[in-house]
Amino acid sequence: MLGRVDSSFYAESMAGVTGHIEIFIDVEDPIELGDFVTAFTSLANQYRRYMKQAHPDLKDDALIFLREIQPGSIIADLIPSAVSLITTMDQALIVENFVRLYGNRLGQYFKLGGRQEDASKTELKDFMGQVAAIARSKNGRGQIRAVSYEGKKRKVRATIEFNTQTATQATKEIEDHRVELDAISSADYERVLMIFKRSDIGNTAVGVRSGERTIIEEISEDDLAIIYGSELAEERIKDQMRNTEENIYHKGFVVDVNVTTKGGRSVAYNITHVHQIIDLPQD
Repeated sequence: MLGRVDSSFYAESMAGVTGHIEIFIDVEDPIELGDFVTAFTSLANQYRRYMKQAHPDLKDDALIFLREIQPGSIIADLIPSAVSLITTMDQALIVENFVRLYGNRLGQYFKLGGRQEDASKTELKDFMGQVAAIARSKNGRGQIRAVSYEGKKRKVRATIEFNTQTATQATKEIEDHRVELDAISSADYERVLMIFKRSDIGNTAVGVRSGERTIIEEISEDDLAIIYGSELAEERIKDQMRNTEENIYHKGFVVDVNVTTKGGRSVAYNITHVHQIIDLPQD
């Protein structure tokens, strides 16, 4: 929610909140309305994404208030919903951790060739929305600050900073990354034999590239990272790792896979179905 400050509603929303996020925009030129709104909504989107991943048991909604408008500059506050389940110290830590994580991910694009390899198209859209207004300004500055209060003492716990130069670089890198993601293609293979070269008994989210690596000789002699394309496929493979005493490297998995390629090169196996698990012959 983005709104102009009503003093009583603002005070009510801030009551009991010891950690919040400040957004500062300083530009010489007028801001196009869409860029202006997107700069705030993109941050709110990423805050909700962070909360769902890091604190799924807590509320992930927040209010955004335009606190101060001066010629060429705007200060807004993103105020997390007050949650009685967490302490005031936890509130401050949550916003600090979010700003640090968000700054690290967004900051990858401030440098030439920078990439956040696991960024989705939706996240790239938010990154673009975050920096667009500053990139289009002649001498713009942007800051996102994690702020906490101990009594009446204000403390800035973490800061993301960017200017016209770094924001312009980011828009180029983000757009290039979008094009690269669009170029990724998949090819289907059915009932091929997969052998593990590196395994991990820990859980891996469906659709996310894992640290495990396998060889499918029918497709390539190189070992590639794997992605679990279905929960059932992950459950069956992880069960074999965790609940049997047999060596996972002495097993073969007959699977259906999509081969994810980038720039014509295979980069990962996306496992969609496990047909059979067999014992491999031992030398």
